[in-house]
Amino acid sequence: MFDNEGFDGHEAVSAFNDERSGLRGFVAIHSTALGPAMGGCRVWQYADASAALTDVLRLSRGMSYKNAIAGLPLGGGKAVIMREPNTPTNEAMFEAFGEVVERLGGCYVTAEDVGVSERDMVSVSRRTRYVGGLPRDGVSGDPSPKTALGVFLGIRAAVKARLGKRELTGLTVAVQGLGNVGRHLCSLLHRAGARLIVADLNAAVVQSVCERFGAVAVDVDSILSQKADVFAPCALGGVLTADTISRLCVPIVAGAANNQLRSDDDGRRLFDAGILYAPDYVINAGGIIAAGLGYLQPGDDALVDDRVAGIERSLSELFERSASARVPTNLIADALARERLGLPVKSALRKAA
Repeated sequence: MFDNEGFDGHEAVSAFNDERSGLRGFVAIHSTALGPAMGGCRVWQYADASAALTDVLRLSRGMSYKNAIAGLPLGGGKAVIMREPNTPTNEAMFEAFGEVVERLGGCYVTAEDVGVSERDMVSVSRRTRYVGGLPRDGVSGDPSPKTALGVFLGIRAAVKARLGKRELTGLTVAVQGLGNVGRHLCSLLHRAGARLIVADLNAAVVQSVCERFGAVAVDVDSILSQKADVFAPCALGGVLTADTISRLCVPIVAGAANNQLRSDDDGRRLFDAGILYAPDYVINAGGIIAAGLGYLQPGDDALVDDRVAGIERSLSELFERSASARVPTNLIADALARERLGLPVKSALRKAA
């Protein structure tokens, strides 16, 4: 674990196994400097346990940065459940996961992520109180709409900074991934007058989005090379690499996926190519803002809305600092997050700070 590429001074990492339900996976707590570590639970079919460990380490660090930049009194953590091929998750599995969270005694607070539904989180909550994003008074606790809203506002900030436009009318956005967040984002972009190019492995979802929003569908292999004003990665992470960046035909990358950069060097590659990058954990913080504040201060919807609106302001300031210092946006954001967490700022980030 300590030699894993995703390890970054994590406070704790727990492996869990429940043979009765088939539950296997990891919880990683990156930092509790600002408060209990909060981050979603992801269910995914990993190649092996090593891949799952790398994912949970990288995602938990991203949650520390995300919560710090969003100004939340929360640290960063994450959980991943390893799904076996052709084996769906079940209620017993999520109840067992709730027992895992409960044993951590509040150091980690869980919520929804990829492959997990609000109903699954309700199952988790039967075994632990340390759950965010639950329904309240008949209102869904699904954080996806707030995540999508934050991404939409971030796209607007990026368009203003890079293209000098205040509106999205007539601009083209290529959306990769049409899960809950991707679909909500398409709806917001369509209402704002943007043209959409979309791709997803689920053909039925693609057809639905095209019918509802007049989107143009392309296959998943070609979405990266589409000529557009914005590329919005909303699927899984690691999409931006030396190879894929060379294929981009956009001036802006701004989307909802976590860990979009395969490495910090890829942020530099985007910067050198003249592509404005909205750091993922800044632009996609709407969901954790909703879940986190819903957990800490239930019922204060006005505060949630104000904090989500702040994503646009935060990104505008970050873009200005990047342009002024001529430092990639990902390094600016990393330096700010690490300072707020009280972590050492790496030498490569000192200029950004």
